[in-house]
Amino acid sequence: MSILVENTTKLYGKQKALNQVSFEIPSGEIVGFLGPNGAGKSTMMKIITAYISKTKGTVVVNGFDVDKDPLEVKRSVGYLPEHNPLYLDLYIKEYLKFHAEIHKVNKERIEEIIELVGLSPEQNKKISQLSKGYRQRVGLAAALLHDPEVLILDEPTTGLDPNQLADIRNLIKEIGKTKTVLLSTHIMQEVEAMCDRVIIINKGEIVADKKLEDLLKDQEQIIEVEFDLRVEKQLLQKIPNIKTIDNIFNNTWHLTFDTKNDMRAQIFDFAKDNGLRTLQLQQKINSLESLFHNLTN
Repeated sequence: MSILVENTTKLYGKQKALNQVSFEIPSGEIVGFLGPNGAGKSTMMKIITAYISKTKGTVVVNGFDVDKDPLEVKRSVGYLPEHNPLYLDLYIKEYLKFHAEIHKVNKERIEEIIELVGLSPEQNKKISQLSKGYRQRVGLAAALLHDPEVLILDEPTTGLDPNQLADIRNLIKEIGKTKTVLLSTHIMQEVEAMCDRVIIINKGEIVADKKLEDLLKDQEQIIEVEFDLRVEKQLLQKIPNIKTIDNIFNNTWHLTFDTKNDMRAQIFDFAKDNGLRTLQLQQKINSLESLFHNLTN
């Protein structure tokens, strides 16, 4: 098991940033770690990397306890924090040489990493001269330099343009073939494109933890309907299997159901029985974004 988190709690004074969080990540999995701002994602990642301490619980990375063997944890983990800390006045090779000396890594590894992360065209530049996309590559290069078994990436694609997004996404997928990757992001399309599994955290607690395929399969049915007349929410609650009811605007409603059976016929019958007409009736495509919204809103 690459990462084991059991009943982990983190307190900042009286504020509970994490509350009894538990999950396991085996070797060779790319896991998306999702949650709204302030949900506890970065806190959990910093604990896993032994950067900050937990209040209670157990966290083991590559067989090393983060409290008992923090140096061993750091040796076996590559970490790219949300705000990529780079020395802008250094050249790329200077910066990676600095990291290589910290980790006691052979200097030949620098050339391998530059090639791996696609920095070759820019390798003779100062970091200050690089675009945001190439700066992210430098951060990834530093995280990978000592060949860690686990890679922790906190918002690795923030602020990148579509071309840079595609490049970094492909790079992470390639890295994930040989390493365990835990990454956080607010871009749901990136998770769907890269991840095998999704963990969703909200207010310091895990609210979902499943394979991406199973998570999308288990979603509720979502239907958007527009009636010709005003209808009260209490009346809509009489439709069978209704779970949530949201008024989008005027007479348009967003309805979710606890069933995989197509509910459009039921809504049509409901409208007819209550003297209404349906001007629009659309079954929405299930997406990770809608699931995220339902679990964290």
